[in-house]
Amino acid sequence: MRLTTFSDYALRVLMYAASAGDRLITIEETSAAYSISKTHLMKVVNVLTRNGYLISVRGRSGGFRLSLPPERINLGAVIRATEADFALVECFATGNQCVVTKNCKLPAILNEALTSFLNVFDHYTLADIVLSPQVFATGSPARSSPP
Repeated sequence: MRLTTFSDYALRVLMYAASAGDRLITIEETSAAYSISKTHLMKVVNVLTRNGYLISVRGRSGGFRLSLPPERINLGAVIRATEADFALVECFATGNQCVVTKNCKLPAILNEALTSFLNVFDHYTLADIVLSPQVFATGSPARSSPP
């Protein structure tokens, strides 16, 4: 399974907001930190605000910040809020026309795999992935190797 760019950006926005603490940050600042389109980030911030992960302040000196402490923001919940579709194959989607759907054994296996995928995210919070503000200041991408 692969997360959409939208979910990737959502996690990045939350990481950046967490590194800023209580300071209001802006779309422009976040866009510059990640070299991501402001238009895309506006949509992401809007969804994260509607789902209660960010507080948005309008106006000239406005911006956004986390609405909850990082340890209370579950990554599984964020993924579920930002992924539009978990239909891994045609038979999971509306308009399924697969002729073997009624007898197929594959959906059960795919559901188990999807559940396992999401359960891993459920074990982590934003606090587990917060970076120091200095990482963003250097402008160099920090990559970690998989476990």
